[in-house]
Amino acid sequence: MAEKYRVAIIGCGARGAGRTGAARAHEHWRAYAATGRCRLAALADIRRENAEGFAAEHGDPASPPAVYEDYAVMLREVRPDLVSVCTWPSLHAPMVIAAAEAGARGIHCEKPLSTTWGEARRMVEAAQRARTALIFTHQRRFEPQFRAARRLLRAGAIGRLLRMEGTCANMFDWGTHWFDMFHFYNDEQPARWVMAQIDTREVRQVFGAPVEGQGLSLVHFANDVQGLLITGEGRPFPEVNRLVGTRGVIEVQMPGEDDKWIPVRLRGAGDGDWRVPEIAAEDRSGPAGSVAAATEDLLGCLERGGEPELSAARALRATELIFATYESARRGGRIDLPLQADDASLTAVVEARGGAGA
Repeated sequence: MAEKYRVAIIGCGARGAGRTGAARAHEHWRAYAATGRCRLAALADIRRENAEGFAAEHGDPASPPAVYEDYAVMLREVRPDLVSVCTWPSLHAPMVIAAAEAGARGIHCEKPLSTTWGEARRMVEAAQRARTALIFTHQRRFEPQFRAARRLLRAGAIGRLLRMEGTCANMFDWGTHWFDMFHFYNDEQPARWVMAQIDTREVRQVFGAPVEGQGLSLVHFANDVQGLLITGEGRPFPEVNRLVGTRGVIEVQMPGEDDKWIPVRLRGAGDGDWRVPEIAAEDRSGPAGSVAAATEDLLGCLERGGEPELSAARALRATELIFATYESARRGGRIDLPLQADDASLTAVVEARGGAGA
């Protein structure tokens, strides 16, 4: 019989909250359920009615999950095998550290990691000390268009990779995905330095964390490939990746609001125009989706060993680029890596400039 893991979820969200609340916890549980090897053991939410609603929707009536308002009490009493952290970024570090110290074998935390570089490092270090497999939801690594683009790149479709480009809404909530994909495309090559600028005349809040109005980040990797991320107002495209090589370009797109979405397209040597390559079976993450594929990968690593695709070590490398971008803007110059400033954050940039709007 397949092993049953006892799962606890921290942060259930309000019913019907959609993308801004309950959707992430629901997606986490659906991914656990899809493995056939997990049981919902406990839920914690500061609003008890949120956890109770989640339990009513997803719990087993014959063995309902325990409901808590205090996640620390839940971890101490239940000692779950797996923990999902589906709260806002500023809450991630203490929750992940507590789950690791409570003996969780695996933790799946939402992205971005945290609101400062120091906190991001500490949560990853705590998991390493406890020998807990910690992953973050950089699920693009399992989505077919991104996997197809990397396969084409490795096959030499555009020659040698020179530059990776990304455009998105902000460096933090969206940028964490694209910085992670830069490593994904570039075979996990380490970054050596970052040079960037951030406009803070208009600072917004996303999941309780500040994000810039516009940003530009240039990343130099150890193999001399460069990454360029353009964010916010005035960016030339919506959420897009481009891989520029010596013999062509690959473009990867996120779904749009119309039916004209092209997941991946290629313009190689000799192509008069863009062409749409086939997405092979090996690129697809399966019918349950990318988060389910990531969860299955996590359980496989717990059972057979190895590093999860969405490992904390990989997520930390992407996160370092976010905070190095902020630190470059704060100092007005290039930041060599590894990043040393534990207080690096967008808040620190704003404060150094005398407040938002300065």
